Amino acid sequence: MHFELPRVRIHSLKDFLKHYLMIVLSILTALGLEAWIEHAHHTHAAEAASRQMTAELRHNLAETRDSLRRNDATLRAVGKLDAMVIADLKSGLPAATINQHIRAQKAGFLLNLNWPSLPSSAWDVAVANQSVSWIEPASLKRYSAAYAAQRELNDWVQHDSMLMLDMPKVINFKTDLDLDHDVDPQAFLYTLQQLNTTNTSLKNNLQELEKHLVDAVPDETQGSR
Repeated sequence: MHFELPRVRIHSLKDFLKHYLMIVLSILTALGLEAWIEHAHHTHAAEAASRQMTAELRHNLAETRDSLRRNDATLRAVGKLDAMVIADLKSGLPAATINQHIRAQKAGFLLNLNWPSLPSSAWDVAVANQSVSWIEPASLKRYSAAYAAQRELNDWVQHDSMLMLDMPKVINFKTDLDLDHDVDPQAFLYTLQQLNTTNTSLKNNLQELEKHLVDAVPDETQGSR
């Protein structure tokens, strides 16, 4: 900030004080105006960032709910096949009969793990340009929790989702069923249990994410699961 001081002759203490006060008032006015402009800029930036993050999280909430619906359908199909094999094994039915039942319901042998892509570019931009620091603390806390939950789900998908699945066996059983070959009912049940466990874990993670997203965009709670 630059000030150009006026060059005037000082003839008395009164003139000096008047001149001094004019300088002080000019400085205070300039500082106040600068602070107001900066505050207005911060407010505008925070509002823009909030709008962008809200839109992004609303999209992610819709995608999360869609994934939940899709995975629920998979979980029901696999669960039905799983319950049938357990009942047949407990009843002591021969493997040939159990295989007949399995082939009749082989459409239920699904590996349809569905999860949303969960973009976070609005949050990344807000962090990069520091506009997150100007957002009202309570709202910022909700946004931060939602994006943290997204990262946790992505980490689970990338690192933990397949730990409970023996994928070669899943593929082998799928191939046998497609060719109408018999399978070992007990081994097949183990794989069904793995599919059930993985699907259930994914569902739990998606539901936890959904809660944080609803908190971040409360006007989207209509239709919450």
